[in-house]
Amino acid sequence: MIPKRILVSDRLRRPPATGWSWTDGRFVREHMDHLSREAVLLYFFFSAVADVNGLSFYGDGTVAARLRMPLPSLLQARDELLAYDLIAHEPPLTQVLSLPPRCQRRRSEPGGGLMQLGDILRRAIASTHTDQERNPS
Repeated sequence: MIPKRILVSDRLRRPPATGWSWTDGRFVREHMDHLSREAVLLYFFFSAVADVNGLSFYGDGTVAARLRMPLPSLLQARDELLAYDLIAHEPPLTQVLSLPPRCQRRRSEPGGGLMQLGDILRRAIASTHTDQERNPS
């Protein structure tokens, strides 16, 4: 093991006077490898700007501008974080959640947790096609 020593003693990290911006080290060890670069950046952004409860109220346009990320990429990155149960999002709020055990995607079957809108729409379309096949007009 490498012996540790403080490099700059007058610059030790301290919890911020306002807000909250610590990131659980397990994110890097257990979750980051499963995410795109954009999702990792977005997670760190929300971790940095969130309050003590993990809440942030930054709008999509502001976040995209701050991160220099196209809006479609931001939306896809947020969907990844939602799918891995790392954040909750109900506009205008985003909440960084406590980390789930090891990285795993939310179950998307009914009763198995939150579903993404895309999953709901795919199921609706699939059931419509199945109904039409069973009952042709």
